[in-house]
Amino acid sequence: MRHLVEQGWRRLGQNVRAGGVEIDLIMRDPAGVVVFVEVRARGSARYGGAAASVGAHKRARLRRGAAVWLMRWRGPPPPCRFDVLAFEQGRIVWLPDAFGIVD
Repeated sequence: MRHLVEQGWRRLGQNVRAGGVEIDLIMRDPAGVVVFVEVRARGSARYGGAAASVGAHKRARLRRGAAVWLMRWRGPPPPCRFDVLAFEQGRIVWLPDAFGIVD
């Protein structure tokens, strides 16, 4: 996360509970986009790896949590996206805009 802050990102929240969902990270990038980040780790790619573990059910829950969190936003809602930060067999994989508001 330090790397992102050095690049102009701002942390808005970490392990945030909203709508019965825990959102791992909420960041704002230098362009003003609010980024909801799901952090996943897997020691093995046997079942598709960390990134593949963010299935339809998890995406729906994250969307619901993001919507509840955004209800607290003052002013017009900012542009948003969902990223996945996956730890795959000892390496970090960042998937920007990993999924949208709808599948």
